[in-house]
Amino acid sequence: MHSLDIDTVAMTLDVAKYVIDRITRISPDLGKPRTAEELHEALGETITGDGIGGERAFELFREELVRATVPIDHPRHLAFVPASPTRAAVLFDLVTAASSIHAAYWMEGGGAIFAECEAMRWLVSLTGMPEPAFGVFTSGGTAANLSALVAARETWLRRRDEGAPHRRGLIICSRQAHASVESMAGVMDVELRVVETVERLEGVAVERVLADLTPLERERLFAVVATAGTTNAGIIDDLPGVAAACRRAGVWLHVDAAYGGGALASPKLRPLFAGIELADSVTIDPHKWLFVPYDCGAVLYRDPELARLAHTQNANYLDIFKDPAYRGFNPADYQIQLTRRARGLPLWFSLAMHGTDKYAWGVERGCELARHAAALVAERDYLEQVRPVGLSVILFRRIGWGHADYVEWTRRHHAAGDFLVAPTTWRRADGTDETVARFCFISPHTTEEDVAMILGTMAD
Repeated sequence: MHSLDIDTVAMTLDVAKYVIDRITRISPDLGKPRTAEELHEALGETITGDGIGGERAFELFREELVRATVPIDHPRHLAFVPASPTRAAVLFDLVTAASSIHAAYWMEGGGAIFAECEAMRWLVSLTGMPEPAFGVFTSGGTAANLSALVAARETWLRRRDEGAPHRRGLIICSRQAHASVESMAGVMDVELRVVETVERLEGVAVERVLADLTPLERERLFAVVATAGTTNAGIIDDLPGVAAACRRAGVWLHVDAAYGGGALASPKLRPLFAGIELADSVTIDPHKWLFVPYDCGAVLYRDPELARLAHTQNANYLDIFKDPAYRGFNPADYQIQLTRRARGLPLWFSLAMHGTDKYAWGVERGCELARHAAALVAERDYLEQVRPVGLSVILFRRIGWGHADYVEWTRRHHAAGDFLVAPTTWRRADGTDETVARFCFISPHTTEEDVAMILGTMAD
């Protein structure tokens, strides 16, 4: 299976040609989904006793499978939170995989973990969190949020009186918090108290919720989740106010900056995040706005020792990793995953190659495109901006359209390979929901002409 036979050599050449072609194309084909039945008909049986050969398998991927996917780095992919990994990061992701590194413990992955730590030091420095703040790379924002909230809960449990009865924990977040917070509350079996907000979560709103808690609920509360760049609208919560409320209450503050945290790379945008340095933990997803491939998230801790106490796994076969001869930073001790690849390596390599100034330019370009889109919306009498631009996100409505109109428009232009822009829901001040259009700019390769073209298709 591992011998370098003729088929493997041919397949390797096919892969190399594909990769070179793919990373040199700024605008790859915008794929579209196909049903499982359609794909099975096109591919036939691919898992067989004798195998179909590497060249044939790769041909099926290249000609059928990849065409049924949407490239997240397409410059006219403005839905959800797209991504735009640098070519350097993509290539080094291949190097990382080929190097077969297990980066859970220093004993096995010391060199790779060192490079990851260099990239992590840069991330921590952007937040302004004081020493000994540090963090670890995860598979994404969901794993990072869960790791942070597990550390918060374990810290809460350790600080309670020894004789206190075990009670279900409680978390506070806003209506605009990412869906993963609700999901993680379910995974942890904790109660979630949602603060109704249309815009940002204010410190005074947290104070009101805290004041309304019963003594038992107050005892159960162990974390407040704020957001620094909501996925839907790019809103940054009142971080100083929320932090002050948490400090007075003695409650862990977690800041979810999975999307927005990338903007910290820009000295011009960093002041928008004042107060993030006061957090007990922060989530940032480099695979969103720091130009690396999926999957790469990060969780940062104000006091990493609290995370280590919560996450260190003990087993007989892991004892060797505690030997002084292998002493070093063990990423497995600071988040929920034991087995992990060196997810931070592509970020380290891309930063080392391009420099942090290039990263600042990249995130500023996204915000510039959002402001340009807002100006174009204002010029068109059939469009109307819903709220101010939030980082690189703009919400706007096509006057006279309902939900079905937005969905049909999205499907039609996706099917034609023009662009992918998905509608979203925005809650009005009166409490009712409205379907609106949403642009999220990540790729520096998106052009002003792309934006104008997309908006022009809504005139009909």
